[in-house]
Amino acid sequence: MNPNLLNNLAPLVLGNAIAAASNTDDDTAIIDMAGFEGVVFMASIDDSAATAVAEIKVQQSAANAGGGMVDLVGAVATLTSAVDDDLNAQFLAVDVFRPTERYLRVNRASNTANIAFGSVIAIRYGARKVPIDVAGAGVATVVRSPAEV
Repeated sequence: MNPNLLNNLAPLVLGNAIAAASNTDDDTAIIDMAGFEGVVFMASIDDSAATAVAEIKVQQSAANAGGGMVDLVGAVATLTSAVDDDLNAQFLAVDVFRPTERYLRVNRASNTANIAFGSVIAIRYGARKVPIDVAGAGVATVVRSPAEV
């Protein structure tokens, strides 16, 4: 067993921040779930206007192509802004455990008033092979019993 969390997760940025809009309909890149049990998708909200609705939903397909993606039942997270800026620095998250198809993506949507979304992060977990090589995903450092400076 590997006690370090980072050695057991595969984080990946699937979508960059997008400008504020009241009619966002944005699909992220597609993630391959081969070799993993599940994935948590997290989308941050950078700015919100009163009455705005922010939503993420997860879609899946047997093929690595956008055209065949289908919404997953219940794989939706939604927040509604009561006043300007009340959703700022919050996030939407959906955890999909054992998807029935290999390829997944997230659709970000805004309605009614402006929402500015931050990045969408996918964190795959339950890898069949560990430790996981996270090269290319960013910088990941694991330390054990570090000495003080």
